[in-house]
Amino acid sequence: MAERTPGTQITAVIVDDEPLAREGLRELLAAYADIRIVAECEDGVAAIETVRSLRPDCLFLDIQMPEIGGFEVLEQLGERIPPAVVFVTAYDEFALRAFEVHALDYVLKPIDPARLELAVDRVRRAVASAVPFAADPRIADLLASVASSGGYLERFLVRTGSRLVVVRAADVEWIEAQRDYVRLHCREKRHLVRGTLQEMASRLDPSRFQRVHRSAIVNIDFLLEVHPLESGDHALLMRGGARVPLSRSYRDAFMAALQTHR
Repeated sequence: MAERTPGTQITAVIVDDEPLAREGLRELLAAYADIRIVAECEDGVAAIETVRSLRPDCLFLDIQMPEIGGFEVLEQLGERIPPAVVFVTAYDEFALRAFEVHALDYVLKPIDPARLELAVDRVRRAVASAVPFAADPRIADLLASVASSGGYLERFLVRTGSRLVVVRAADVEWIEAQRDYVRLHCREKRHLVRGTLQEMASRLDPSRFQRVHRSAIVNIDFLLEVHPLESGDHALLMRGGARVPLSRSYRDAFMAALQTHR
């Protein structure tokens, strides 16, 4: 990678759902001539689209946002995560401990100018030493630790035309394998999401979502009837009218989950 020319500005995006918080951070960053704010986003969906489009050097990212939080933004960005990420957060013991364990930079709200100065110095070093097309491995480790902490997937971010929309997991009736994608069946709507059925099964709440076939997961909340078939398999009738196969290999675990479902 060619070294950055001395004096080159560092492009940054601010992501925070609170207008006053964005304004305050913008005013503090104005003191740094080498930091150029190229965009501000008030939610996670806008942040994902903006970062993918502008490819900034740095992201000042709020963690606690409605619908799509900061961790989910990073999950969706994948390899397009900027070289430098500064987490901006109100006091959150779990988040702060995670940042410190993985040696990631953060600033607390309300932002202390001296603490921000340290963060900006680290941003400069991170951007100067960044490897192209390689996300910071510490971010990947952080996301893995968050995923293993017991939190289940609650929302999907799906593309509809030129827009990204949020689909609540609780609104998904069943999920169907489609090669390298899965299809979410939500009443009258269908959405394609990249990923495998195995990945979805590991990230969804097992008290609600159950694998019933090599190509299907169902949301028990939408189950109406279980029909036995002559083959020994079963068919599951869902509220939306779909008939989803229940194979013998998944039958016992599914029936047990059905008995304990509240």
